[in-house]
Amino acid sequence: MDGPRYPDLVPTPEPPRRVAVVTLGCSRNEVDSEELAGRLSGAGWELVDTDASGEDTPSVVLVNTCGFIESAKKDSVDTLLAAADTGAKVVAVGCMAERYGKELADSLPEADAVLGFDHYPDMANRLDEVLAGNAVASHTPGDRRRLLPISPVERPSALAGSAEQVAVPGHAWGPRVPRRRLDKSPVAPLKLASGCDRRCSFCAIPSFRGSFVSRPTDDVVAEAEWLAVSGVRELFLVSENSTSYGKDLGDLRALEKLLPRLAEVPGIDRVRVSYLQPAETRPGLVSAIATTPGVASYFDLSFQHSSESVLRRMRRFGSTESFLGLVESVRALSPTAGLRTNVILGFPGETEDDVAELERFLTAARLDVVGVFGYSDEENTEAAGFPDKLDPDLISERVTRVSALVEELTAQRAAERVGEEVTVLVERTADEEGDCTGRAEHQGPEVDGECVLTDAEGIEVGQFVRATVVDSEGVDLIVRPQEVLTRGYP
Repeated sequence: MDGPRYPDLVPTPEPPRRVAVVTLGCSRNEVDSEELAGRLSGAGWELVDTDASGEDTPSVVLVNTCGFIESAKKDSVDTLLAAADTGAKVVAVGCMAERYGKELADSLPEADAVLGFDHYPDMANRLDEVLAGNAVASHTPGDRRRLLPISPVERPSALAGSAEQVAVPGHAWGPRVPRRRLDKSPVAPLKLASGCDRRCSFCAIPSFRGSFVSRPTDDVVAEAEWLAVSGVRELFLVSENSTSYGKDLGDLRALEKLLPRLAEVPGIDRVRVSYLQPAETRPGLVSAIATTPGVASYFDLSFQHSSESVLRRMRRFGSTESFLGLVESVRALSPTAGLRTNVILGFPGETEDDVAELERFLTAARLDVVGVFGYSDEENTEAAGFPDKLDPDLISERVTRVSALVEELTAQRAAERVGEEVTVLVERTADEEGDCTGRAEHQGPEVDGECVLTDAEGIEVGQFVRATVVDSEGVDLIVRPQEVLTRGYP
C-alpha cells in the first residue's frame, strides 16, 4: 500500500509559529514591540528575523507601524507591502493601524490583519487565527481620549483594578506586561507613560494614543532593574510628554524623584530623558536633570516655534525670550549640556516676521541639534481647519532656508566642543561596520549625531570611554580615547 491504512487518523502537522517583529517610528514603538514580543514568546511563538531563511523563515511578520506624519505613513505602507512579498502572513499593528483600522485594511488587502492597541493583550491568539487562515476583524478606530472619562488623579487606581497579571519566566514586568528585548544594544528605551493630555492644534497623537497615564514609579524602577541585568547601561526614558509624568499620580515632582532612583539601579550608568514640554519644564526638573549623578545633562525640548503668535495658534505657550531664559537656566547649571529641539515652518498664518523671530531664537540659543519640518494638515486636528494656509512652495522655501541656518549653527556648536572631555558609551565597534562609534552625554540615540573614536583598538560595545574631542564633522565629533571607565559618570 502506498499510503497509511487509516489516513483519517494521521495527525495534520501544526504550522510553524514563527514571527518576525518589525518596528517603525519612535522609541515608544520600540517598547511596544518588545512587550508584544514578550507576550508572543510567552505563548509559544518563536521570534525570528525578517530575513531569516530555511527552517527559520517567519510564518507571520508583525509590522509595528507609525502614523505620525505623511512620510511615516508611506514608510509603514511600503514596509507592509515588502513583508507581503516574503510569502509570510502580514499583520499591521501600531499607531497607523490604530488610527485608520478598517480603512487601512480595505486599502491594503496585502495585510492579513490590521489590529489596534486593544488587541495587544490577546495578540498570540490573533496571530494563531491569522496563521490558520481565519478572518480576523479589523480594528475599528475611535477617539481614545474618551476611554478614560475620569479625573487624572483617579486614572492609575482605576486602571490597576483591571490590569493584567502576566508572568513569563525571564521577562520583565512592565505595567503588568512582560517584555523581551529584540536587540543587544547597551541602550534601551523605558516607557514612563502613555498618551497625552495636551491639545496642540497640529497634533493627532492624543486621539489615537489616548489621554496621559503615568506608569507607577515602582513599575518603572523594576523594569529598569531587569534591563540592567540584561546588559543595558543607558536608559532612554520615553513618553509623549515626559514633563507631565506624575501629574495623574498626584505628584508634579514625580520625575524629579524618580531620576535618582533610576540612576542608583546597579548596572545602569546613564539615564536620559526625552521629550520635555518647555512650558512645563520647572526649575526643579532642570536641576534634577542637570546635576544628578548618572542622569545625562540632556534636554530634549519641544519648542516647535518661538513666535508668540504662532505658538498661540498651535495651542502652545512661550516666546523667544522665555525659551532663551530656559536655555540659560540649563547652561547656568551645566555649561556643556546637550540641547535639542524640533521646529515647524509654514504653520497657517505664519508671516516673514514670525520666521525671523524663530531665526533670532535659534541663533541666540546655540542648540546642539534642531529638526526642521514643514507643516502639513493632519486629519482630525484643529489646525487642519485653520484659514490662512501657506502655499506648499513657500513652506518648502522656508524649510530650506531655516535648515541651512540650522546646519551652520549646529556645526558651529559642535566645533565649540573641540577640546572638551566627554564620556562616550560605545555602541558599534570597528569590527562590525567600520568606525568605532558611540554617544557622549549630550547626544541622544539615533538623531543627535555621534562620536567617532580614533585609535579604538580593544574597545568593546557597552563600554564607557573617557575621551577628548579633537575635531568635528557637522554635528558629529571626532574623539581620542583616554581610558575605559568602569561606569559612565564620576
